Amino acid sequence: MHYTMQTSVDGEFDAVVDATVDALEDEGFGVLCDIDVRETLKQKLDEEFRSYRILGACNPTLAHQALEEELGLGALLPCNVVVYETDDDEVAVRAVDPERLVGVADNPALDSVASEVHGRFERVLAAVEAGSY
Repeated sequence: MHYTMQTSVDGEFDAVVDATVDALEDEGFGVLCDIDVRETLKQKLDEEFRSYRILGACNPTLAHQALEEELGLGALLPCNVVVYETDDDEVAVRAVDPERLVGVADNPALDSVASEVHGRFERVLAAVEAGSY
């Protein structure tokens, strides 16, 4: 089962993270949290790990619409976008597929919001893919 939308690019990791944040902002998303998994695992477990960031993205208008329909949906927010180094020396950007995510709520009233977020994430990934790093 595919649960993310994704692309991979050649480039410098931090530049791809910055481009991803910029593309999210262009689509009306703010990054509410930015988790540096590599640093966290080093600090907490003294383990080495690839560069890996989790960006918690939220579009307030769309989140509000969704929460009006399903209060419990907050347990699935914000929508995560991950950026990480691949084994092929590329940088992957993956966004949760909002249509799959919202599907667990089994509430057809959320379909239009999920579709809107899906379209915006497609444009985010296309913008990252089109960039030069």
